[in-house]
Amino acid sequence: MNPIESICKNKIVAVLRTEDAKEAIEKVNALYAGGIKVFEITVEKSINIPAIEELRKNSNIIVMAGGIITSMRAQESIDAGAQVIVSPVFQGSLLKFCLGQKIPHIATVSTPNEAYNAWKSRIPLIKIFPAKSMGHVEYIEDMLRPMHFLNLMPAGGITIEDFKQYLNAGSVAVGIGRSLYKGAGSLKEITERARFATSQLK
Repeated sequence: MNPIESICKNKIVAVLRTEDAKEAIEKVNALYAGGIKVFEITVEKSINIPAIEELRKNSNIIVMAGGIITSMRAQESIDAGAQVIVSPVFQGSLLKFCLGQKIPHIATVSTPNEAYNAWKSRIPLIKIFPAKSMGHVEYIEDMLRPMHFLNLMPAGGITIEDFKQYLNAGSVAVGIGRSLYKGAGSLKEITERARFATSQLK
């Protein structure tokens, strides 16, 4: 099973934005203990590259490098073991680079026109951000109504309480960030939040 198929199968992508590689590793391990198996580690700065390398030692998870804008950062992430490159924008040069590296690329868009152009460029999974600000679940429904062929992964403001609505609306996966760990008093609480989220898929 390739990484994109794994994302679609597991449905939940935990998005971690931190400038502490150790913190990223601890949170991923806590979330994994709760049943989440796909992770997007943002690496706008190279400080989190070691986290990708360490996490890839667990063959049961998918580790994606997020926040990628340049091919240099993409190459660093690939060298560390990242299985998917996620960009906060849609740019042809990065898509071309990932195709050359034979690594899946997820582009981020906001509008139906951008989503269509990404699909036309054969991007296998399109991230919609910021989903909540753009119109919540109804926005995804409206986008998919005339373009049901799009593989969408909304993210941004989605919580462990409402993410199932996005899946019911036709999304193939969802990105959940702060709702999984913000304000958690312990790693155990993060695990419990992950367990609550994954239990809703059963």
